[in-house]
Amino acid sequence: MAFPEKILAIDIGGGTQDILIYEEGRPMENCVQMILPSPTQIVAQKIFKATASQKNIFLTGNTMGGGPCAWAVEKHLRSGLKVYATKLAALTLHDNLEEIRRQGILLANILPANAQTIHLGDVDLASLKKALRPFLVNLPPTYAIAVQDHGFKPQGSNRRFRFLYWKQFILSGGYLSDLIYRNPPGYLTRMTAVQRGAPGAFVMDTCAAALWGILCDPRAAEKQEEGLVAVNMGNQHTLGALIQGNRIWGIFEHHTGMLTGEKFRSILSRFPQGRLHHDEIFRDGGHGYFIHPDFSRKKGFRFVAVTGPQRTLAEGLDYYMAAPYGDMMLSGCFGLVAALKAKLATEDTEITEL
Repeated sequence: MAFPEKILAIDIGGGTQDILIYEEGRPMENCVQMILPSPTQIVAQKIFKATASQKNIFLTGNTMGGGPCAWAVEKHLRSGLKVYATKLAALTLHDNLEEIRRQGILLANILPANAQTIHLGDVDLASLKKALRPFLVNLPPTYAIAVQDHGFKPQGSNRRFRFLYWKQFILSGGYLSDLIYRNPPGYLTRMTAVQRGAPGAFVMDTCAAALWGILCDPRAAEKQEEGLVAVNMGNQHTLGALIQGNRIWGIFEHHTGMLTGEKFRSILSRFPQGRLHHDEIFRDGGHGYFIHPDFSRKKGFRFVAVTGPQRTLAEGLDYYMAAPYGDMMLSGCFGLVAALKAKLATEDTEITEL
């Protein structure tokens, strides 16, 4: 497949959705770029308004990211108001529908009387297309979209489940080029939902997109062959990776809100030396830590590159603040484009070899 001339790249986080319309041959700095509130923040605001107006709500649409919108639903229920939801929308709040019912959410297929409809979904191409129309900007037909997907886990800890597939990824080779999907595994239900809203989209985890974005920074790229520590400090999640060449050798993932500068320094000082412990991160509220058993630090992995909207936690720690193309907030979008280029190049090579 020839690399597309234009790509719509959307990196959907807990605080913002970062948007890039990439055009081949155009300087990246001149491509259309936007930072907008994330879909879960938008839905949360709609729920807060319904709560203030003492209106019952009916959640419909697609499965999407939780966080702020899930917290808004909890507040709505505590206010004594009713929450109705279709099955697909309800899976935003929990993978177990029995747990959804125990929370007091009523499953329904049609709009109940006296309830305000609130549409859920991580992707709203129609609104984006409408917003860009006055600027004579059209959406390209190729999409690359990143979301954080914990995976479908009706029973047990979704933190453990998410980290299990990071561990399996590393044990299976940890190749960067495997992080973007044309067809995601079935258990990655949020990515699958994205493809319902944007058919044909290539999908990726937000943390993976950020790692690719860090490698778009020239200074970080210089250290790629000898090995570097790449860290994305998102609004809700922080992920660090040991990257060498096209391979990830180790990962830790924590919740950003549970980190302090001192704790972060401690984690980063021990991470490339293999002196972290999975249970330490998990008990502290994070997802975990894993390094491939064949990992050998040798002389690399002394360079630490940090990106993400909460990178101020790393200020004063003498780490490099990666800003690909001069714009840290678009790191994930730049990473999506770079990962897609690599994937299509790999597929072309495989086809040629056949």
